[in-house]
Parts: sequence; structure tokens; C-alpha cells
Amino acid sequence: MNSNSPLLADVQNQLAREEKSCLSPLACLSKERIRRNRENQQGYRQSFAKDADRILHSKAYTRYIDKTQVFSLIDNDHITHRVLHVQLVSRIARTAGRFLGLNEDLIEAIALGHDLGHPPFGHEGEHILDRLCKEHGLPGFRHNIQSIHFLDKIEKQGIGWNLSLQVLDGILCHDGEANLTKLEPERSREKSFSSFDQILKKDAFTTSLLPMTLEGCLVRLADTVAYIGRDIEDAIELNLIARQEIPASCTAILGNSNGTIVHSLVSDLITNNLHLRYKGPTPCPDCIGFSEKIGTALLELKKFNYECIYRNPLFKPDFKRIHRCYEQLFSYYLEQLMKESSSQELTRSFWHSMPETYRNTHTPAAIVRDYLAGMTDNFFLHQAQLIGCDVPERKCIRD
Repeated sequence: MNSNSPLLADVQNQLAREEKSCLSPLACLSKERIRRNRENQQGYRQSFAKDADRILHSKAYTRYIDKTQVFSLIDNDHITHRVLHVQLVSRIARTAGRFLGLNEDLIEAIALGHDLGHPPFGHEGEHILDRLCKEHGLPGFRHNIQSIHFLDKIEKQGIGWNLSLQVLDGILCHDGEANLTKLEPERSREKSFSSFDQILKKDAFTTSLLPMTLEGCLVRLADTVAYIGRDIEDAIELNLIARQEIPASCTAILGNSNGTIVHSLVSDLITNNLHLRYKGPTPCPDCIGFSEKIGTALLELKKFNYECIYRNPLFKPDFKRIHRCYEQLFSYYLEQLMKESSSQELTRSFWHSMPETYRNTHTPAAIVRDYLAGMTDNFFLHQAQLIGCDVPERKCIRD
């Protein structure tokens, strides 16, 4: 059957009517999507479902498989990698979104794409690349902005995937490190790509920018739900902490395992926001968040994670060498690109895979940034070893 057949068009129209009648009045409907470039062929998928599929088929998504979530340089099949994290965020957010009458396709697309811009070795790698970018005259490096750059400017030989503005906005505004347990979408923000592009150009981007949709707000909250308990389980697996060290005030409310923590947080997220579906009385009809009791416990648990896991000296045994490898690779690639001809095997594959428009609109430092940011952990170590860096070894840590 032709993808533009009248029968499929009828089904599409029926799905659109069902969205309007079944979803919350505050949900973002598929017909509201805004694309940078017009597409004539609709096919059988609704707009945000198409976006989710495009992200799944992107090269950046395949590289999630060997991207650090929290713990680097460890050979242990039970430790979370970023590919699992984004799937957990997607599942948690879609589950809550179904109860609250929000658009699950939009939720899934934002969740699957939200961490594509993370460089090798997680947030530590992000800090290193941020410093190197500033030293070479570039804006500071932020993984959410890099995610947009991959999807919109680098994928498909520089053409990009033409994703909808609502998806890209959710990815840009997903950063949940700010201690917010309730979010209200910024619906007043101009919904256009010209406005969006202006935001991307700002050097001093902060986590104060909120998503323009409730779906984006939900993904941002689900990001924390997905990692907070899972990171604890990974830390216990690696003997960095013991389960009894989790604050009793948190376990009494949330539980002491990832399963109970996720269940407590998602249950509260649903019951505390049913006004979105049923229009019940609430002080903030267009916002989504945790109850005060659960939100307070979540912030306390996040503080515990930072103090005992993320800032634990045992968590970063070889990062001094990772810092040096980043510096040496950045300098090496920059030197190659500054030459008249980039003929070296190490840089040729990325350099020549990009169209002339990309090469003409990106400085050598920006090209190096994009190349390093797209690497998996293993590929980074392999490339560093090829130029003679002192490369740390992965450690096998198992029960």
C-alpha cells in the first residue's frame, strides 16, 4: 500500500481525532509539530513518532552503547551505560505520561535523544571538553547543545534529521541538575526556529531555561528518577558504598533499592499531577512535579549521591590520564586540520565524511570538538593510544 494512500490518510485523521479527545488539553498534539523544513510525504507515522524513529536510526544513537553514564573504565556487564539510561528515562516518562494524558510519542523522542551529545567519559569528559573549547576560542561545551548540533547539523552528511521544534526544545531543556521538583512549561516563549537558534547562540546557557511543553518537563523529571536509584545500585555493585549508608530519612519515604525508589517517585508523580487529565483543583494547573514530601526526600537523596558517589575520590581513579589524553588528542587533530591537507588516517574519516558546507562553516577547533564529542569511550582510548598517549586500562570489577 502506498504510504500516501487515502486509507492511510483516513487512519491518520482518526488518530489525530483520538489524540484531541483522549489527551489532556495541556498536551502537545502531533498536528502542532513545527519543522524547520517542510516535508511533503507524511507516511503512516504521526509526527513525533517519526522523530523518535529518526533518533533511533541516527549514528549518534548507536554510539550510546559505549558511552559512560557515571562509572568509567570498568568492565562489568551490570553497570549502567548511557544506552540503558535513556531507555529507562523513556520508559519512566512514557508510563507517567500515559496516566497524565500527555503525548507519549513526543515523550519518547525527547527521552531517546536527550543525551546524544555526551562526550566520552560522561560528565567528567564534558568538563574537560568545556575547558578545551574555551581555551580554543569556542563557546563552552554543553552536552545538551551538542545533542542538538548532532541531530540538526551533523547527522546525514550535515543535512540533519529535520526533527520537530518541540523535540529539539525538550532535548535542549532536559538538564535536570537544577534542584527543581516542580516545573511549569515556558509556553510564552516564541515557538519558532529563529528564536530557538538564537537561544543556541548564547554562550551563557544555564539550566534556567524550561521546556515549552509539559512532555519536555516530564522527561526532565524522569531523567532524575531514572538515574538516582540506579546510580546507587551501581555504586553498591562496585563497593563504593553500602546500602545501609543511604540516609534513613530517605529510605523511610522512598525505599532503599532502585526498584522501590522508582516506584515511589513515579507513583507520586502520577497521583500528584492527575489534574492534568481530570482538570481537578490545583494551585498550578499548568505544571508538573512531585509532592512536597517526596520532593524533599528526593533532594536529600540527590545530595547523598553527590557527596558519596559523584564526588567520591575512588570514583575517578584514572581521570588525570583521561585529562591528558583529551588535551593531546585535541592538539593533534587541530594540528592536522590546520594544515592545507588533512591526509592523516586518524582525521580523514570524519573530515572527509562531512560536506563542504560543514567544513566551510566550522572552524578547525569546532570540527575537533564535534569529532571528540561523538567518540565512544573505547574509540577515544584507541585513538589516544595511536598517538602515544598514556592510556588508562579498563578494570574488571565484579562480585
